[in-house]
Amino acid sequence: MDIPPQLLQYRYHFAVTISVSVIFSLLLYAAPRFGTILAYFWPLFASTILFVVAIIAFNGVSQLAVKADHGEKAAGEDIVDYVAGRSEHNTDHHEDRQNF
Repeated sequence: MDIPPQLLQYRYHFAVTISVSVIFSLLLYAAPRFGTILAYFWPLFASTILFVVAIIAFNGVSQLAVKADHGEKAAGEDIVDYVAGRSEHNTDHHEDRQNF
């Protein structure tokens, strides 16, 4: 049984494909099922969801929208302005540094 020369040039490709397929099948066979993973981690998922809901309930999403509408700075915006060098009390010193 002779192998045609056109197929013989792809022998490494066939070997790699078969090897990857066998390794992938063994990993799927040995891996735990999704239900097992969910049963192990359900307390973590539940506590995370409760924590996020509590943050939203106590902080108030609508309160953030009201502050943004009244022209107040958002949380952390003053820090970004300070790092960018756009603070109001630092403008004179910034111009002096550019002259040097």
